Amino acid sequence: MNKLFQKYLLNRWSAFIHDVLWVPIALILAYLIRFNFEDIPVILRHSIYQLLVIAPPVQGIVFWFFGLYRGFWRFASIPDLVRILKAVGMGTLVLIGYSGLLMRFQGVPRSVFLLYPLLLAGGLCGPRILFRWFKDHRLMLRQQSGKQTLVVGAGGTGELLVRDLLQRKEYEPVAFLDDDPALLNREIHGIRVVGNTEEISAIVSELDIEMVILAIPSAGKTVIRHLVQLCQALNVVCLTLPSVLEMKGGDVDAGHLRPVTVDDLLGREPVRLDTKAISSYLSGQTVLITGGGGSIGSELCRQVVSQDPKRLIIFDHSEFNIYTIDHELHETFPALQLETILGDVKDRARVDWVFSTFLPDVIFHAAAYKHVPMVEENPAEGVRNNVFGTQCVADASVRYGAGRFVLVSTDKAVNPANVMGTTKRIAELYCQNLDKQSNTKFITTRFGNVLGSAGSVVPLFQRQIEAGGPVTVTHSEITRYFMTIPESVSLILQAGSMGQGSEIFVLDMGEPVLIKDLAEQMIRLSGLEPGKDIDIVYTGLRPGEKLFEEILHKSEGLKPTTHPKLLLARSRDVDWQWLSGELESLGKAALSRDVAKLKNYLHALVPEYREL
Repeated sequence: MNKLFQKYLLNRWSAFIHDVLWVPIALILAYLIRFNFEDIPVILRHSIYQLLVIAPPVQGIVFWFFGLYRGFWRFASIPDLVRILKAVGMGTLVLIGYSGLLMRFQGVPRSVFLLYPLLLAGGLCGPRILFRWFKDHRLMLRQQSGKQTLVVGAGGTGELLVRDLLQRKEYEPVAFLDDDPALLNREIHGIRVVGNTEEISAIVSELDIEMVILAIPSAGKTVIRHLVQLCQALNVVCLTLPSVLEMKGGDVDAGHLRPVTVDDLLGREPVRLDTKAISSYLSGQTVLITGGGGSIGSELCRQVVSQDPKRLIIFDHSEFNIYTIDHELHETFPALQLETILGDVKDRARVDWVFSTFLPDVIFHAAAYKHVPMVEENPAEGVRNNVFGTQCVADASVRYGAGRFVLVSTDKAVNPANVMGTTKRIAELYCQNLDKQSNTKFITTRFGNVLGSAGSVVPLFQRQIEAGGPVTVTHSEITRYFMTIPESVSLILQAGSMGQGSEIFVLDMGEPVLIKDLAEQMIRLSGLEPGKDIDIVYTGLRPGEKLFEEILHKSEGLKPTTHPKLLLARSRDVDWQWLSGELESLGKAALSRDVAKLKNYLHALVPEYREL
């Protein structure tokens, strides 16, 4: 039971005890007034003793039955006072019936039954009215300079957020919304839960709300999308707290508030991880991350560091990228044993030096060329980097006895229509089959597009919107699978803990997203209207680009795993000698940059490769 619920119960029982205590006080006062505050005659004292015994439990039951404790004193209103009068009246009738049937009114002055309900009603209503006046007066004294703010989510996160908002001049929290009916009318730090999320339109209008804050970091994306659309229709600012995965246990305060992003709308439901399993293969180990300065690689660094590795080695060919993640990690984890190494995964001498010097236990291979049109125009470089860069690092992992090698692959490797996807499929085949030739566990993870990654459509659309448009989409029917960077990396780590060697783990990508819808949502998030403020222009499919991506080849057949977001594709074995010979020929074609020969070898290695 959380602290907020305990406080709620405490307030409820305190109000009940207060009301029941007023019953004997009202009875005694009724008798005293009847006798002008002089001694009550001895002959009547027996009747008052009987009523003092029976009245509190009777009246208490009636109070509860009439719902006097569903609301809160802070918001005492006319309906609350009417309920009090009804409860007092009903309780008085029960006492009159008791006195008449069992006591035959002996020793009970008739005026007591007129005075008692008046005194009891005054004793119950008076403190409630005074308490509300005090609270309202205190709120009126507060400086009203901030924006009228509605907080969606009255749970623990909402409570912590409002506590911080009340200390800041720029916010004026006036109400909560929450879909839990048990929280309705509850008061948190003087702010009332006034309704559920379906009432947001009416409440925004009634309370002149200027800003809506979503304090529901564990909410599903469907809920977030619905609320954001309502806020956009109402023309109010909508801010949110980061997701549970982004928060990573950090403090809840207004400093974390940010505008709603496309990640919030198109990302999927929160991922639950087996953190013990992940920690079991990373804690105390030397971990190497190739391409560690890129979008996926840098997030791998952040999440791996949280598992307390012995040493983290970041290997990347981009000086700026590796400097950026090095600076960030040194600031965040000053005690971390961190090695940042400039180098190219195709450089066998450099890769060999890294392995011989640091002897990594676990390798995450994220280094790759991934931009489809760019690799299509530079096929030899794509092959050398994605195929032979992978081969170089994988072979070193075997030579130096690494325990685990996790390849970061892509859904474009399935029935590839471009060179990039084909090179990644060859990298998968090599790692799957090298696993059978060594003691190193080779595990492949395959997933779709990552929101906000370098080269993705999201930053491109953002730049186009900032420039005033138009936003360019290749085709009105083109779709892609999307996931957020933190989610994709967390599932890569999870797959790394589950793999026993040669598997391809396919990340459950949910439903594909229509790119046209993505563009429209991003325009609306910028406060603009598609087709009115920003045009969407269709430019036609680019070389190697498919209308839709697939997550598995027809012969692979997906099977479920112990994790609901990870599926297992069947391994495709090939003859090792044949594979080695074909790779040697492919390598010669890449070095000579003979594109025709190179594509012939790509077709031989990946028969399902079909150029568009």
